[in-house]
Amino acid sequence: MAVEAKSVVRTESAPAPFQGAPYSQAIRAGEFVFVSGQLGLKPDDSEITGSIEEQTEQIFQNLRAILEAAGTGFDRLVKTTVFLTDLGDFARMNEVYAQHVGAAPPARSTVEVAALPSGAKVEIDAIATL
Repeated sequence: MAVEAKSVVRTESAPAPFQGAPYSQAIRAGEFVFVSGQLGLKPDDSEITGSIEEQTEQIFQNLRAILEAAGTGFDRLVKTTVFLTDLGDFARMNEVYAQHVGAAPPARSTVEVAALPSGAKVEIDAIATL
C-alpha cells in the first residue's frame, strides 16, 4: 500500500501566507487537511481591522475558501484551535464560531496569547477530514 504524499492547498479566495512567511494555507495529507492559522484578513488586504466578531467572521470565510479548495468543508472539521489576545472576547468570538460549526462541532482548544500578527484579536487553525 503506497503512502500518499502531502500536497499544498492554495486558493486566491483566502489570504496568501502572512507577509510572505514560509508556510502553506493548508496541506492535504492522507485523509486530512491541516489548515494554517487564519487571521481576520481579507484576501487582498494587508491590514486587520474590526471587532472580534468581524475578525472571527472573516476567519471563517477564509477557512471555508481553503477547505473548499481542498475538497472538504465545515461539516468535516475535527479539530480547531482558537488563539485570543483577550479571553474577555471569548463569548463574542464563540457566538460567531457557533454559527459556522453546526450541530456536531469539532474538538477545540482555546488559549489566550500575548499577541498575534498585525494586532489581530483572534486566529483560528483547523483540521478536517476529506
